[in-house]
Amino acid sequence: MKKLLCISICSLCAATASHAATIPWWERPTVCRINPANCYNNMTNGYLIDMGNSETWDATSNCWGLKLICADALEKATGTDPVPMERADIAKKKNIRNDFDTDELSATGDCFGRRITSSDGSMAYVGNTYVPVWCSGILSDPDEFLENGEIETDVNNQPKCEELAKMGYAAVDTGKCYGKYYDYSKYFIECGSKMQPDRIIVLNGADANAPLNGAPATMADAEEIFESMYKTSTEQKKKYFEE
Repeated sequence: MKKLLCISICSLCAATASHAATIPWWERPTVCRINPANCYNNMTNGYLIDMGNSETWDATSNCWGLKLICADALEKATGTDPVPMERADIAKKKNIRNDFDTDELSATGDCFGRRITSSDGSMAYVGNTYVPVWCSGILSDPDEFLENGEIETDVNNQPKCEELAKMGYAAVDTGKCYGKYYDYSKYFIECGSKMQPDRIIVLNGADANAPLNGAPATMADAEEIFESMYKTSTEQKKKYFEE
């Protein structure tokens, strides 16, 4: 009887071992298992996961899956390749620049980290302030290319009104970016001390390039004439039109 019982027990053990071999080790009820679930619900572009590779294990969150953070979004980057990071480090903004949003995919769509912009995209957050997003083609040597245009990251090196006016542009917000073109023959861009022009004067169909007898000899003379015209126009408006 003892011999028969031993055979029966051994047969049961062999059958159990054979069945267990087909079950992944983390699903077997006889071991203390770590959670193999992904760290994120939807892991498509911008994530790194390989359940057979320990380098994709998020130790602090006890799960598989790391978020790829773009090199541009890092305060210190050793190259241009995205860097896989754990959720706890991302939440603490460890080595992450404060002007980048790591919840947004980059323009390339292969990593997380997009520069923060205003709601309409016309201003970009750089350091602790906002700079204009210039419409494409205005900056001669842009520092970064964004969805709506280009930026100069140096706050103190933004285009001057006079520089823009020479190209026929004014620092006007178009709703997506800064920089609106004004035809020389139809408009005069009057600059002051600010980046935005003081006034944009409609020339009422006059050809600004046509030679005229008695034309102002200097820019100061021209501005004096425009000032007189503006004053007269303002007085006439108050006289004949109700506010």
